Amino acid sequence: MPLFLGWAPGPLELVILALVVLLLFGNRLPGLMRSLGRGVVEFKKGVSGVEDEVKDEPPAESKP
Repeated sequence: MPLFLGWAPGPLELVILALVVLLLFGNRLPGLMRSLGRGVVEFKKGVSGVEDEVKDEPPAESKP
């Protein structure tokens, strides 16, 4: 059973949460976002590489 069943944060709660996150991680936030972006780019490259391998692979022969 979800913890926040029936509760969604309003605009005021989101602003307060953003301020707390900025206070806690303010000086490390740019580096964190940069590394997250690099991770997403690497993931997309990996997925693209797998898709290219699947497209280039010849169809499997069925054996009777």
